[in-house]
Amino acid sequence: MVLRNVALAAFLAVIASQARAEDKIRILCPTWSGYAPVFVAQDLGYFAKLGLSVEIRFEDERPNVMAAMARGDIEMDMRTIGEYQGRPRDATTPGVIIGTIDQSVGGDGVIADGSVATVADLKGKVLASEPNIPGRLLLQLELKKHGMSLADLSIKEISTADTVPVFADPSIAAVATFQPFLSQVLENLGARKPHVLVSSGDYPDIVTDVIIVRQDDLKQHPDKYRKFLAGIYHAIHGFETGRADFIKRAAPHFNLSAEDFEASIKGSLVYTGYNSVKAALGTPAAPGTLYRTFDTVMQLNLENGAAEHRLAAETSIDSSVIAAVAPADLGE
Repeated sequence: MVLRNVALAAFLAVIASQARAEDKIRILCPTWSGYAPVFVAQDLGYFAKLGLSVEIRFEDERPNVMAAMARGDIEMDMRTIGEYQGRPRDATTPGVIIGTIDQSVGGDGVIADGSVATVADLKGKVLASEPNIPGRLLLQLELKKHGMSLADLSIKEISTADTVPVFADPSIAAVATFQPFLSQVLENLGARKPHVLVSSGDYPDIVTDVIIVRQDDLKQHPDKYRKFLAGIYHAIHGFETGRADFIKRAAPHFNLSAEDFEASIKGSLVYTGYNSVKAALGTPAAPGTLYRTFDTVMQLNLENGAAEHRLAAETSIDSSVIAAVAPADLGE
């Protein structure tokens, strides 16, 4: 009888574990306003109504996130396409893209001082930049227009959080950064005559935040990811129809007032809704625009050394989940 009870307890534990796996998604992502739809969907009960438990925490250090994904401590990561591709990722690294959540349209860029009118003026000068951030990719695209590359500049590696004190140094001609540090430089270092040299507003498709999931869990539990996408695109639809309420709910998760949160997204990003995501991912027979963006960014990352392995868009993007989401799933 004791053995039978032990066996039963073990069986029930396995069943409970399986149930949790089917219903739970654990997420790590950077502290970026573009991920607000997840928090809003959670607060409004969209996930709970679909029987889904979502745990989301901020983690800005990408190596920590990749290690957690490799261990199976999390099922989902959200980053830009460029960061997704960055080393040490190769074809065997866990994580496939199932959707997008936002696009930067001004929130990333390069600020230069008054001595720099165009990127051609950067030749031989010092650019301060963290490795593998969107601003560096944007600068590469702009340099190409002038027959230049990052090799024509002297690169000083920094942490983006140090953007303001770094740019205060007159030996730094330009800095690649993102919001809110971009605005802080413009507002506080007027003596250096700072101006935006290039931004994601000039290349709106390049800096796209994607939703990345473990392939093994997606294969075992595809429906929970359908539910997740339904929840966030429901929340994004709510932003489009009730911006003020969305902002009020999102702001506390970023330790911001509603006014400051709104300022952090105004002119900086757009949330990608259901219809645009379906078009961006397309189908295996007719791949969408995200594949072209993926390939463009991949080439830039290989050129600047941020990536070591050429990844294929066809194996890095899975359009099956968004294809399974129907308009009726969005609760509209």
